[in-house]
Amino acid sequence: MDDKILVTGGAGFIGSHVVDELIESDNQVIVLDDLSGGFEENLNPKAEFIKGSTSDKELVSKIFSENKISYVFHIGAYAAEGLSHFIRKFNYENNLMGSINLINESIKSKVKCFVFTSSIAVYGKNQLPMTEETIPEPEDPYGISKLAIEQDLKAAKQMFGLNYIIFRPHNVYGERQNIGDRYRNVVGIFMNKILQNKPLTIFGDGEQTRAYTYIGDVAPIIAKSISEQKAYNEIFNIGAEERYSLNILTKEIIKSMKETDEHEIDHQPPRKEVMHAYSTHEKVMNVLGYKTNTSLSEGLKKMANWVKQVGIKESQEFKNIEIEENLPPSWKK
Repeated sequence: MDDKILVTGGAGFIGSHVVDELIESDNQVIVLDDLSGGFEENLNPKAEFIKGSTSDKELVSKIFSENKISYVFHIGAYAAEGLSHFIRKFNYENNLMGSINLINESIKSKVKCFVFTSSIAVYGKNQLPMTEETIPEPEDPYGISKLAIEQDLKAAKQMFGLNYIIFRPHNVYGERQNIGDRYRNVVGIFMNKILQNKPLTIFGDGEQTRAYTYIGDVAPIIAKSISEQKAYNEIFNIGAEERYSLNILTKEIIKSMKETDEHEIDHQPPRKEVMHAYSTHEKVMNVLGYKTNTSLSEGLKKMANWVKQVGIKESQEFKNIEIEENLPPSWKK
């Protein structure tokens, strides 16, 4: 059997771009995706597609037993930080236990390297800027699950020799983002609402800051990381350098979609979230030659052009809310 690369979430936003990069480098790729957040139109036609979930232990075992998997890129997850407080069981079953199924099979199959996209959410409300040496203190179940997987990979390396690379990306946006997801990805949510001429919801005063990262700057680095031995068994922050408030981001999004920066804003009470989150990227720059090439306005314009082509996406309501208490009013049925 020829060596193959397994990519979970390969029909999703970040995953599909990583798949494209891997196939561009003449790799054989298998995509595992349950299409809960991804779309078949995102799939690279040269990749083998298996519809299913990492939570399906039997399916995951079958994929490994029938293929010689040399590398795993685990990108599939339900990445909704704010919502994760209210879907704790769903969050841990999908994001944590599904990952353990993959790690177990990777150990058994002697996978050369397990690449995991974690999140800046592992840091929580922490000292800024966040570096790879910062002690993580996640504040939501999503970040807790990501940190648990990171720690499990370290334990698997020590016990079984499974190599890993961990990326902690932050606030990534761009083409193929699920703009119909009402709970995550503010850029996509706002662009979708502008298409519908609906007001844009801002929780709190809009002064919370993030460094928004264009997908075209991060996907190539994630894909090529397996070729750099110095990256093995390391953790990397990856994302844009410049920080923007939500208020500034909102104006830039409106300008990318319209002739003006004017659009109705719906101000809602603040929700529980980290106000300021940004990290350093010297490590990924030094080891993998990472640099951000795309300005916020340039990246938003590229995404806006794509959004206008695909058109309005119906916002899907999450059906499995487990806790209603303190749920933001705009998320309630």
